[in-house]
Amino acid sequence: MGLIGQEVEPLAFAAKSTKPIVADDLDFWEGNLEREVANDTSVPETDRTAIIRARKGQGLFKDRVSQIESRCRITGVQNQVHLIASHCKPWRDSSNEERLNGENGLLLTPSIDHLFDRGFIGFEDNGRLIISPVAHRPSLERMGVNVNDAVNVGGFTSGQKAFLEFHRNAVLLQAVRR
Repeated sequence: MGLIGQEVEPLAFAAKSTKPIVADDLDFWEGNLEREVANDTSVPETDRTAIIRARKGQGLFKDRVSQIESRCRITGVQNQVHLIASHCKPWRDSSNEERLNGENGLLLTPSIDHLFDRGFIGFEDNGRLIISPVAHRPSLERMGVNVNDAVNVGGFTSGQKAFLEFHRNAVLLQAVRR
């Protein structure tokens, strides 16, 4: 801040009195949205419960995704106990209807869900795996992602393709352009 000049002093002073958010930003904001849904009396209580559980990849949403998907696209794990129903169009960006739409999801193991949710990986409509240029490739390898060969995880439904397009455009991390 010394390089910028005295103009920055009010900002530095304000920053000292601001408490950082302890939780990860995405989790923090999604938690706020979850509370809004929970308190929205215009939505029937059973629907509110289903929508909130969908944020965590559980319940009705997972059942609907399981009608389309049977395994993790990357690891091949089929045991439902070890799979999360991951949203292609993030919960925070989806309408209540989209939050429960099975075509807005993929069944993924927790580590693969993390990579997909945070934009380190994505998928083309034809099933080709996309690895973000900012992803730490050695970590991906340790999580079971083949980073050396072209990987195709199989086709998607037309509904999944629409949600995956959103993921590619709004979630998948791109290299910083200078």
